[in-house]
Amino acid sequence: MPNDQDALRAQGGKLAARSAAADDGPGWFELLYQAAARGEIAIPWASFVPNPHLVRWGTACSLRGTGRTALVVGCGFGDDAEFVASLGFNVVAFDISPTAIDGARRRFPGSSVNYTQGDLLNPLDSWLEAFDLVVEVYTIQPLYGAARSSALCMLSRLVAPGGTLLIIAHATEETAPERDPAGIPWPLTRAEVDSAGGLLHPVKIELVRNDETPPTLYWRAEFNRLPA
Repeated sequence: MPNDQDALRAQGGKLAARSAAADDGPGWFELLYQAAARGEIAIPWASFVPNPHLVRWGTACSLRGTGRTALVVGCGFGDDAEFVASLGFNVVAFDISPTAIDGARRRFPGSSVNYTQGDLLNPLDSWLEAFDLVVEVYTIQPLYGAARSSALCMLSRLVAPGGTLLIIAHATEETAPERDPAGIPWPLTRAEVDSAGGLLHPVKIELVRNDETPPTLYWRAEFNRLPA
């Protein structure tokens, strides 16, 4: 039987869908986080633990970040950023929602992560080709239309020479799925994942099936920028 948290998440999903359908831009994320701060909804994608696909990837490749930099895109309440920081990276984690950033700072007081408000569609010039690791988890799939295309193209521009881009997203095996503007989120196609890699070298692109019934599909895609 659904509990109160499930009901709040459902309300959050409805608000996200209405907001996304009304505007191609990502500014509606702040409206969503403000409503969550008032206790009216729960953020649909906020699980308050690091993404398990990110954790498995980091564990499998014995990832160590000492002396290296990382950028976490659309960090929300900070769980993925804290995991990356625990591996030794100097982490910048940004979200377009200042309310989300405030929430992350409150959850992790004294954290080494630099939580900051930012926009993937208009990143700081100092971020371009600046990070040894760029992590994107579930932040593209709620975007629609022009904002989605622009965000996909921007990811690879943040990766430093010799650096890595990791994308984790819900997946679809359809090549050209029909998308209802009110049907948030929209899983990424393989073509969209490839476009996010841009001119980077694809290291491994996996279509992962979890053990749910029916199983849910995810992309776990790793790209590398060749050293200068």
